[in-house]
Amino acid sequence: MNKINYLTHLPIVETFHSVQGEGTWMGTNAFFIRLAGCDVGCPWCDTKISWNVKKHPEIAIADLVAEAVNADPAIVVITGGEPLMHDLTELTQQLKAKGLQVHLETSGSHPFSGKFDWVTFSPKQFKHPHASIYEQVSELKVVVKDESDLDWAEKNAARIPHNVVKYLQSEWETSSSKDLVLQYVLSHSDWRVSIQTHKLLGVR
Repeated sequence: MNKINYLTHLPIVETFHSVQGEGTWMGTNAFFIRLAGCDVGCPWCDTKISWNVKKHPEIAIADLVAEAVNADPAIVVITGGEPLMHDLTELTQQLKAKGLQVHLETSGSHPFSGKFDWVTFSPKQFKHPHASIYEQVSELKVVVKDESDLDWAEKNAARIPHNVVKYLQSEWETSSSKDLVLQYVLSHSDWRVSIQTHKLLGVR
């Protein structure tokens, strides 16, 4: 599928001001821009509302940037859906022109675009990553439901720079995955446990 290209507007599910709930930047003051559209199809996805791009309004990039500036966050997080379905060049350029630090959360399933200070790469077996993502990765975060996800995590870890932080995150609805992740990290010291602290805190 070709990248969806909007020169002045992007389809938006929501924007909100909260804290980053996961990974290296956990607890950081963050403004989130959630883009519509996803063709990865994770069955356990907690944002399936974002999948159909046609159900969400196109918002002017200039308005998104103004909202982000007004929130005065430490970081702006572009997420989805799958944000790389869209050309992110213009959005990231305008955010960075305002002095904002821009992060991306992606499965990497589409060609890379945009300029980011941090890229969280969460590859999914349901739609394999595009080759352009691997050299851009700042942190690797793999959601684990069963043992096949651990093999998938290692396959992707082998393709990223050696100094990238690597996380395993248990699938929220699968109780057995928590022990699976913990035991794997205890026997593989190059991995860390990622916890969805925003869910524990009851915030977005």
